[in-house]
Amino acid sequence: MTEWNQILRERVYSPEEPDEHVVQFAGLLLEKRAVNVLDLDCGAGRHAIYFAKRGFEAYGVDFSETGLKMARKRLGKEKLNAFLVRCDMKMLPFVGSCFDAVTCTRAIYHQKTADIQEVLHEIGRILRKNGLLLADFLSKRTYSYGKGLEVEESTFVEQDGVERGILHHFTDEKELKELFKDFMIINLELRERVVENKLRSRWIVTAMVQMNSKSGN
Repeated sequence: MTEWNQILRERVYSPEEPDEHVVQFAGLLLEKRAVNVLDLDCGAGRHAIYFAKRGFEAYGVDFSETGLKMARKRLGKEKLNAFLVRCDMKMLPFVGSCFDAVTCTRAIYHQKTADIQEVLHEIGRILRKNGLLLADFLSKRTYSYGKGLEVEESTFVEQDGVERGILHHFTDEKELKELFKDFMIINLELRERVVENKLRSRWIVTAMVQMNSKSGN
């Protein structure tokens, strides 16, 4: 966690503008008349803030107190409200079937496969029937695939740079469909761009919970 506290202080890792696919997702949520949205691993809060600006009841969770402090400061500056809580994304402090939508960007792939599965199970638990999830995953086509210390298949620990010591799991279409077997995938898109002659490639997944039987409530 020390690594993420340090990383979030770097401006490149705590931008204020929302990702394009989050903006598009917000438009879909408005069409669906969604009320509340949880930003999972919200970091410095840019997407929770964006949802609050769009009129949603916004929530954000993160395990980094540094990120949450930054998010609270930004919310105060914008005179906006969002409920923020510190927790592990695998153990969310919410009752079942309580959210219309969940976003999880640039976060879920920083762990091993079994942990990713746990997070998706938790998301399925807290989403209402027909609730929507937006998440992104690193593609195996991205330039950093295969670099670092391999700890399990397609999962590597960065050995250099700002993200030294951080896990990165890379996926392909086949694995994503297996990971989302309990969801209905609405849209699966591969977005790519070249930055400094390096291919950056990630999957954007929009999925729906069709029947929530996991709430336990």
